Amino acid sequence: MSDLSLSRLAARTLVIGFEGLTLPEDARALLARGVGGVILFKRNLESAPQVMALIDACRAAAPGPIWVSVDQEGGRVARLKGLCSDLPPMLSLDSPEEAAAAGRVLARELSALGFDLDYTPVMDVLSNPANPVIGDRAFGRTVEEVLAHALPLLEALQEGGVAACAKHFPGHGDTEIDSHVGLPVVEHDLGRLRALELKPFAEAIAAGVTTVMTAHLIVKAIDPELPATMSAKVLSILRDELGFDGLCLSDDLEMGAVAERWPVPEAGLMALQAGVDQVLICHQAARQRGYLEAIEVAVEDGRLPLERLEQAVARIDAAMECFAPDRDRPAWDAAWTEGEATSVEYGDDPTGGR
Repeated sequence: MSDLSLSRLAARTLVIGFEGLTLPEDARALLARGVGGVILFKRNLESAPQVMALIDACRAAAPGPIWVSVDQEGGRVARLKGLCSDLPPMLSLDSPEEAAAAGRVLARELSALGFDLDYTPVMDVLSNPANPVIGDRAFGRTVEEVLAHALPLLEALQEGGVAACAKHFPGHGDTEIDSHVGLPVVEHDLGRLRALELKPFAEAIAAGVTTVMTAHLIVKAIDPELPATMSAKVLSILRDELGFDGLCLSDDLEMGAVAERWPVPEAGLMALQAGVDQVLICHQAARQRGYLEAIEVAVEDGRLPLERLEQAVARIDAAMECFAPDRDRPAWDAAWTEGEATSVEYGDDPTGGR
């Protein structure tokens, strides 16, 4: 049993986002409660010295280790555009060697700035060319193409000291609705899912990926009622069939697929009940506080077993131990000059810069 109080245990399962280039008081108070991490977006990132100062402020406000995380994929999804190397879209990578080089650049620059976790690689197979949100964020249009490029990047990123995240489980590549605004439905049977959508995640797990992120979509063959993030049936495939006992993260619970259908605090509780270990609530402090209250009440009234909460925190702590915040990091000047930044433009960010 953990020595942490119920309040601290609940807080460890939350990653927060916030507005501004400096740490606002709402976020500072949540970090003081023991929140498990922060995610930084374009709205938080102006220059290398400002980013490093903001990360230092986040760590100083927290009573223990936290994730400092970012969506820095390359191509259109690059929160640090203009500050870090401008990597091409992952779909355009020509070889495993080029993918590994991109992973090394990401690791060197993110680690130098102070980040611990990068929400990449996208393991979705781009089997639907009309997909509005994945597109050239994917590493390929076939399983083989995805594995040939995503795995070298994943391994290089983690060897360079930054935790990777395989997303969006169980596969967002064949959807025609963007889960930022609606709830996609995957119609395929289990045979097809195992052969295509699930295989890249199985290989990422075998390669030692630190975290897996869930998708906000319905997989009708597994659970026709609940999105993967909130479905014990879907997450049992991740845990039992694919054998992943590491840290499972939710995508942002304030995305339209979830927030337009469930109160965000309740959705977070449902995700934790289903088997997610740490949830992202990236915008509203009131929703973040509401989630913490919902978790504490659910433990007290028996809807969420304390053992499930302790299991989640144990997985969070084990993942963080592999990427300790006080680890040796490259100096920023050296990381940047080796990064070979460019000024190429790749169109609009399909996530809306969230």
